[in-house]
Amino acid sequence: MATKRVFSGIQPTGSIHLGNYLGAIKNWAAIQDDYDCIYCVVDYHAITALHDPKALREKSLDLAADLIACGIDPDRSILFVQSHVKEHTELCWVFNSVTAYGDLTRMTQFKDKSQRAAETGDGFINAGLFNYPILQAADIALYEAHFVPVGKDQQQHVELSREIVRKFNTAYGDVLVEPAVLLTEGADIRSLADPSYKMSKSYGEKHVIGLMEPDASIEKKFKRAVTDTGLEEASARMSPGVANLFTILRLSRPESADRLESAYHEKTLMYSELKGEVFDAVMETLAPIRARKQELANDPGQLAEILRDGARKAREIAEQTMDKVRKHVGVGET
Repeated sequence: MATKRVFSGIQPTGSIHLGNYLGAIKNWAAIQDDYDCIYCVVDYHAITALHDPKALREKSLDLAADLIACGIDPDRSILFVQSHVKEHTELCWVFNSVTAYGDLTRMTQFKDKSQRAAETGDGFINAGLFNYPILQAADIALYEAHFVPVGKDQQQHVELSREIVRKFNTAYGDVLVEPAVLLTEGADIRSLADPSYKMSKSYGEKHVIGLMEPDASIEKKFKRAVTDTGLEEASARMSPGVANLFTILRLSRPESADRLESAYHEKTLMYSELKGEVFDAVMETLAPIRARKQELANDPGQLAEILRDGARKAREIAEQTMDKVRKHVGVGET
């Protein structure tokens, strides 16, 4: 039986943080032996916002290095940069013809960003932002991926991708694989400064733990991490801040999480001890990641060769898919 294929992409909007790693990328690395995995730095998706072209190239390379450092193995998976394979935008254009306008207007991300633009006084909404899910569907379908690993909050885009592929197949024949969601066990990592926010760079530096961030800075953020506040102190239920620390600890050092959680329920746990244990566990987790990243930094030719080889392998699959698509749509050379 052939191995099922997985595809996932990540935008080069900055360096990977602890939430990215524990929430998604750690799982990407874990499934490499179970699936035929293709991972992509989706730089075309990043140009829907104003950007510095030189910085975008640098961020794309840096993100690829981060992914390798976090365990994405080029010998077991295909890793490449989206713009290095021209078929992504070609299939996107084809998918424009089978995608309903109404479906795009209902996408949560588009509605949120449109509302934010209106609130800030910047009323400009570019068509790329509106059509973003179509390119995302093309990314997935181009490699005939069976699964897309996502968390529960990201299922809407995969469902639209399924619908687009289904409409294409209805119009032109059973050509493409209809993708499905592969729900991963990645945790929802919250901000240490305010656990009501997800750990995300969009909320500011104090809300994220960068994988390459200086040790002293990370330690300070853990020492200042929000634990119990207000009425939550009297509640038997674990507060969001404390629960977040335990989530990070369980993913980094499970045996310590068991011990400290017992102390928590016995009301003998000091939060300073919990914060110190989580910090130590995180730094232990980050040590091999940082070492691999430094190795790649010391040999930039190694990264360039990995991405060239990844693009070559991806292109071979993409070209075969587009040959079928052109034939069924009735375009291209005969």
